[in-house]
Amino acid sequence: MAAKLASGNRDIARLVEKQLRNWELGRQQRVTAELAKPLQAEDFVCISRQVGTNGEEVAERVGVALEWPVFGRQVLEAMAGDDEQRRRVYASMDERELSWLEETLRSLMEGDFVRNDYYHRLCETLLSLAGQANSVFLGRGADLILPRNRGFRARLVAPEADRVRSLAATMGLPPSRAKPELERIEQERTRFLQRHFGVDPDDPMRYDITINLARFSVDQAATMILQARSLLRGRS
Repeated sequence: MAAKLASGNRDIARLVEKQLRNWELGRQQRVTAELAKPLQAEDFVCISRQVGTNGEEVAERVGVALEWPVFGRQVLEAMAGDDEQRRRVYASMDERELSWLEETLRSLMEGDFVRNDYYHRLCETLLSLAGQANSVFLGRGADLILPRNRGFRARLVAPEADRVRSLAATMGLPPSRAKPELERIEQERTRFLQRHFGVDPDDPMRYDITINLARFSVDQAATMILQARSLLRGRS
């Protein structure tokens, strides 16, 4: 068990490093003229998903198509818990970016948000990444932390029976054990969102598009997100 945990930690560390390299490359490629614009956040896509949907695969396809790094739950949690990784991100920020980060953090913490160390570090991580380079964020309430007047927000859903089968296959569990595990994770996520944001995770008004993965493939879902995002950008 210890060896398995150590291997898992190494995999997450490699994933964090890979996405940070991609993020740094995206930051370096920003057009110099953009630095003169008022700072809000770079463009981003937030993908929220029900437990047992293929959110990771959809996010990866969107990231590949846009040539943006993808920051999923494991990467965000690892960065939120790693002071050295956050320092690496902060070290690349100029005074203007740091001021924007601090101002946005204050506005979050002064609302009805629960103050605790993990939540504060998570907000810092998301905002510092989004403030400097285009990115795709999967889960962790990213759509609620990042500025509402920026980015694109998608929700992935599927019938419970489909999600139970998917979770059973992913975790190597029989369906009879996968269903209570799915319910446990869903309750965990709901508590997280209600505690920190006071929202219903299934509120459709949080999202620009909701996609039923029982009706569309992973590739189709990614294409729909990209096309819907393009349509919205064309209206602005």
